[in-house]
Amino acid sequence: MESKLLWDLLPEEFPYQDKGCELFPSCLNCPFPDCIKEEPWGKERFLKSRRAERMRELKREGKSVKEIARIFEVSPRTVQRWLKAMEAASPSVIASPDSSGRSNPGAGQPKEA
Repeated sequence: MESKLLWDLLPEEFPYQDKGCELFPSCLNCPFPDCIKEEPWGKERFLKSRRAERMRELKREGKSVKEIARIFEVSPRTVQRWLKAMEAASPSVIASPDSSGRSNPGAGQPKEA
């Protein structure tokens, strides 16, 4: 009797080990419909968007750009670029409303003389 080749085994007979990845410990419990590591730049894009979201949360909590830059060990200009990109993606998220209820993107920043 011949032994079966691994690629010819039924799914329940295949010696599959769910090792996951550095993002999620289990492939079977991963929230993504497709493996993010198989997409071109998928992992990097996911990590950058998660970092930018956290920067936006810190800005909403009242942290300055310099404080956020220190937390993420990047330059203040990098934080400004990411916040601007996040604002362009979803406007009025960072901007605080003024007394009329309209969005005021310059709120909380020093006025130039």
